[in-house]
Amino acid sequence: MRVVGEIPHPDCKITLFSWNNRYLIKFESGLLEQTFKVAEYDILQESDLYTLVDEAFIQETLVRFDAMNTSFRTRLQAIS
Repeated sequence: MRVVGEIPHPDCKITLFSWNNRYLIKFESGLLEQTFKVAEYDILQESDLYTLVDEAFIQETLVRFDAMNTSFRTRLQAIS
């Protein structure tokens, strides 16, 4: 797996990878992560990944992190 780059953001870590004829867009926030896979043939050049991951996409991902966190905390409370 090769790191293509990172996209700086104050609310999460965003790393771009190239692996197995795919690009991976990995978002990390605390103990949670979300990964999006894009076939290499869907992207003309690696720099297009930076266009794909715009602020609207990042905000949607952050909303999902909130939902994931709520769900996970609820499940943890169920076992304690």
